[in-house]
Amino acid sequence: MQSSSKTLMKMYLAEFIGTALLLTIGLSFVIFDWGQGTPMNRWVPDAGLRRAITGFLFGSTGCLITLSPVGKISGAHINPSVSIAFWLRGKMKTPTMLGYVSSQMLGAVVGCVPLLLWGNQGKSVAYGNTVPSAAGLWPAFIGEAITTACLIVLLFAFVGSPKLRNYTPFTIPFLFSFMVWAEAPLSGCSTNPARSFGPAVISHVYTAYWLFWLAPLTGVVLVVGIFRWLRLHKYYHIEAARISYHNHHSHENIKTSDLMQTSGG
Repeated sequence: MQSSSKTLMKMYLAEFIGTALLLTIGLSFVIFDWGQGTPMNRWVPDAGLRRAITGFLFGSTGCLITLSPVGKISGAHINPSVSIAFWLRGKMKTPTMLGYVSSQMLGAVVGCVPLLLWGNQGKSVAYGNTVPSAAGLWPAFIGEAITTACLIVLLFAFVGSPKLRNYTPFTIPFLFSFMVWAEAPLSGCSTNPARSFGPAVISHVYTAYWLFWLAPLTGVVLVVGIFRWLRLHKYYHIEAARISYHNHHSHENIKTSDLMQTSGG
């Protein structure tokens, strides 16, 4: 029991560190690309291309964290949406999922503290905070739900395929490059409640923060429901709630029986 608890704490710590690194590094790219006085205005004047570059750099940060020793320990969720998706698939026990999400939220806040060093350049973009654009709440909500759904579909398909699962991390930069290019004008393209929480805390801007929980979770529930309805778990069987090093030893709390199978879905 003591050994099991120690392993879980290591996994929670890994999620804390991974999420903190994602926000420190990933949002530094956002600030550099879009903050006041950035040379990117001259180097890449086209806003669409700059969004694509920003998404690729942010996704690359997540990819490298996934491939790192930190990612190897916990499976590199670094996003409550991902942990909840695996939980709904029956791949995580409830206390473990709650531990992951809590670690991610705390890591997000700690990871954003170094962003204060960007000074006025960081402040000019609220340190990478995400808020609905002038288009309104509904476009932002739909955009977040769709992009999160795309992320979860990709993860389920790749992690659920023995031939593809080792390539999962390398898909993230390209996915986020496209999603940020397409959706960022609506909401900033978060897909990650922790990613939106950290900069909201340090910028003290919580405008419609609820949306960055409710919309991603809507996307998660839709994807899990579709996988269950179409019985896609038979083709994309997930052995454990991991994005990185899938064949690495997995704690029993992240490799429980598939709820879709036990419920006859």
